[in-house]
Amino acid sequence: MLDRIRRIVTGHDPQGRAVVVRDEILGNRIGSNRRGVTEVWNTDGGSVDSKDASDRVNAPFSVVPPAHGTRFIFFAVAPEDAGASRESEEKRAAAAFAAYGAGHVRPDTKLSPWMHKTRTVDYIILISGELTLLLDGEERDLKPFDVVIQRGTNHAWINRGKEPAVLIGVLMDAEVS
Repeated sequence: MLDRIRRIVTGHDPQGRAVVVRDEILGNRIGSNRRGVTEVWNTDGGSVDSKDASDRVNAPFSVVPPAHGTRFIFFAVAPEDAGASRESEEKRAAAAFAAYGAGHVRPDTKLSPWMHKTRTVDYIILISGELTLLLDGEERDLKPFDVVIQRGTNHAWINRGKEPAVLIGVLMDAEVS
């Protein structure tokens, strides 16, 4: 899954013609295929130059975009471990968010150790698997191709299925409450 994401990036040759500048399997993954993140592209909040040939994913990774920036990611959510203690899940969640450069986005984890809140508006698409969106006051079960517009709310992705759930996310810096 996350280790098989092929990215094709287009650009321009010296004559201004459209060409492929990158065609590769992305290797920049944090975590595993069961629970992890692969960054596809990002913007840093500055002007976007379509002729810039640099690879946007070579910077240190953070799931949280910089001011006025974006992150384009694939991520996987592992099935819940029914035998795991609250303490062990809290340690796993804290370590995962720290690895994602987002240890600071967990203001209220009473409902789940995986709860988090970012200053972003996110377009999230479930590609495969089963998933539940957990919010402070309710939850929604998702099926493949369901889309969530996540607007800076405290939330968690809970997998009550048997296989990892795979999602695409575009996270955009935003002013949120």
